[in-house]
Amino acid sequence: MPTAIAVTSADLVLPPPDPHTPTAHVLTPPDRQSLDAALAETQVLVEQHGYVVVLYQSSVPAPFVRRLHTVRSMLESDRIALLGTDLPPLATGVLVHQLRQLSTCGFSPGVLGAAARLLAHYIHAGALLNSVTGLDHVPVSLKAHARSWMPGTQFGVLAAPAPQMIRIGDGGTLSGPEFPTRLTCAAGQLSPDWVTGTLAPQWRVTGVQEARLPADSPRWWGTGKLVEFAASIPDVSVLYQLVSSVRRDECRWCGLELIGDRCVFCSSPVTPPENRSGTADVVSQGASVSGRPH
Repeated sequence: MPTAIAVTSADLVLPPPDPHTPTAHVLTPPDRQSLDAALAETQVLVEQHGYVVVLYQSSVPAPFVRRLHTVRSMLESDRIALLGTDLPPLATGVLVHQLRQLSTCGFSPGVLGAAARLLAHYIHAGALLNSVTGLDHVPVSLKAHARSWMPGTQFGVLAAPAPQMIRIGDGGTLSGPEFPTRLTCAAGQLSPDWVTGTLAPQWRVTGVQEARLPADSPRWWGTGKLVEFAASIPDVSVLYQLVSSVRRDECRWCGLELIGDRCVFCSSPVTPPENRSGTADVVSQGASVSGRPH
């Protein structure tokens, strides 16, 4: 069985493009499940799959995060990796989808778990907003705040890989990916015409996929009048090449094969901090990617 991918919300599980992509397990929130039930649920996942990678947003309610760590601690298991991400909701779902694709490619659990940090660098995540007055996750200037009060004003906002904001109609463009991507978009209470008709051609995406807006998106972006979007690498062979190109090490504590500077399962660093070289941080900095595999 492939390594299990688990999430904290059903909204983070995008429909698979084919019957071969496994789904992700949706964990139950602590207000709807007892601790004993959560322990049993997670234990079954570990027994069935061997290892479990849990991906959750950093904005998830604190009780849920505490529950995750409590379960892992009480099971005394180094087979459960808890990975938080600062990506917006839709982009998190896209990242989860990529991990689901890669889970069947033969990567070891340590490599697959660490791939989440690597792949997050190659997702361009943003939204079309009618107002930025409630936006907390991206820096907003006083001028943009003032413009939000003008009727009909809309903003294009990029949260990752680097924050950026433009006012629609002023001639500015959002910085797009320099490699082939597919655009996933989810409309709230705004028309997606600018995203599909202007942004998509500017970014030269290979296609546009519509998705359901995650329930947490209005809170994350500060308004329900939005269209959330995320451009990502759609080809699993390119994702495979990207992850395979990173140097691998063996965890000194649990023995798992891994990429990057730290094991995502036991948190042990690859080398002591004073001896760690820059090449060990490649997962944090990203790696090169091309439009096709070698």
